[in-house]
Amino acid sequence: MNKSLYVIIPILAFSIIFVNAFYGHLIFASDTQEVINKYSVYVHLLPEWNSDSKNIIFDVTNTWYKSDKISSVNHVFDAESKEYNTNQLQTLNNKSYVELKHEFSDCQEEWQPMLYRKAIDTVRHEIEYVQGQQLNTNPDVSVYPDIENLNYENFEQQLKIKNGFAQFFPICSSKNTTSYDYSVKTDNKDLGFDVYFISSIKQRENFVMDDFDYYKESGCYAQNKQSYSGTCTNITKDSGLLVIFPDNLKPWTTKVTVNLYENN
Repeated sequence: MNKSLYVIIPILAFSIIFVNAFYGHLIFASDTQEVINKYSVYVHLLPEWNSDSKNIIFDVTNTWYKSDKISSVNHVFDAESKEYNTNQLQTLNNKSYVELKHEFSDCQEEWQPMLYRKAIDTVRHEIEYVQGQQLNTNPDVSVYPDIENLNYENFEQQLKIKNGFAQFFPICSSKNTTSYDYSVKTDNKDLGFDVYFISSIKQRENFVMDDFDYYKESGCYAQNKQSYSGTCTNITKDSGLLVIFPDNLKPWTTKVTVNLYENN
């Protein structure tokens, strides 16, 4: 890394924090129709899963556009007026897990960057761009390189995920049909993930079956990846992204970063 970046990046981070402290509510308030949700999903796999590592953390950014009817309505997230999500005991493939969502993903609230979160995200983006892990210079839009999982072949991956864990991320849209750019990456270097745009959350239960249905157009899915970005067009408003991992996770926690951007 260029040595000057070790000076520039801390100064940039400090400047963002300082300016946000006094003018953040003006700088980050948006007059456009674009809405951003940032939330996390923490998954704890219970003992019946085969994985040594029982924890998966999904960090999600979902960006979409308000309809003309509600574009003038302020949907800024108000933490004091909301009840936070609680732990949810769920099952998949007859195996139990606990799911906890931090913040909100109901396509209603507009996320406003917190002081430290905006600075951290911007600095991380710049570092990843210099290292080649990020292909976009815009800190608000993440594009990851296409990286295959080279630990084993795709045929083995398709056998592994039949007994794996799948997480669904709904899109947000005011249109009946829309298009989305997306990117997914994991810090787990031992396994690959599959990613599919599907028409509804109902297909989440079907990925272990032969009748699993997903958008098969180019860019709408990828198999056995450790990093991937794509674009899926002509998807319905009930659609979402399904990310699947084999049930062979190793210590420690597996972290997955997911970004969704609606094309206006």
